Amino acid sequence: MQVRWLSAFLDFPADVFGSEVTFWRAIAGSTVSPPRGDHREFASLEPFNGDAHLRVQRIAAGPGGIHLDIHTPDPDAAAAEALALGATSVRDAGTHHTLESPAGFVFCLVPWTGESGRSRPIRWPGGAISIVDQLCIDVPHHAFDAEVDFWTELLDKPAKQRGHPELVALRRDPSMTLGILLQRRQDGVDEERGEPARAHLDLATNSVADEVARHEGWGATVVEHFPHWTIMADPVGMLYCITARNPRTGD
Repeated sequence: MQVRWLSAFLDFPADVFGSEVTFWRAIAGSTVSPPRGDHREFASLEPFNGDAHLRVQRIAAGPGGIHLDIHTPDPDAAAAEALALGATSVRDAGTHHTLESPAGFVFCLVPWTGESGRSRPIRWPGGAISIVDQLCIDVPHHAFDAEVDFWTELLDKPAKQRGHPELVALRRDPSMTLGILLQRRQDGVDEERGEPARAHLDLATNSVADEVARHEGWGATVVEHFPHWTIMADPVGMLYCITARNPRTGD
């Protein structure tokens, strides 16, 4: 499959859509595009340089979450390839396809419209540099190895284990802003309930402490500190991570 661009889509319930867009616009240092869609439910978070890799959607029902858009010149051929690798079709909308990975993570195959400009990190007052640059797919423990194989083959991006055995990163394309990380969830209640894979966003920064303070100023709260990252909850409780990675390379 020809992968020309990757976008993370933040799906927000209607009652919190406005406040969540305001928060993530501020965190990413972006502007918001004019709304689009039949019900004006879609918009892009436009970076100050490069093409948008973060998009937002107002949903009519459900708790929301994050899904991945894969931009490709031929969504129909890409869908056939994904299905052959073990994906499940959710909806064929004609112009694009919605599918689920073998572990149940929702993604869309959409037409590529020329996106090619990688966004640069932002330097904030005080010297901290950051960028929202990674989508982490949180995979049930039992399904992890098969999910890594699926994404490695579908995106044609060799996997590389990070410093922790539960983390596997797909090779980053230097022309794209968004990278993909897979994380093995620990055994627990979600395993017993058959919870599907889900995703969260990661920021890369040269100063986790400064970023945490900036995010708290916009209404986020700290969930848990680790040596190289901090788990945060945005104002409505959606989890994400601030990580000590190179914001220019993602490493």
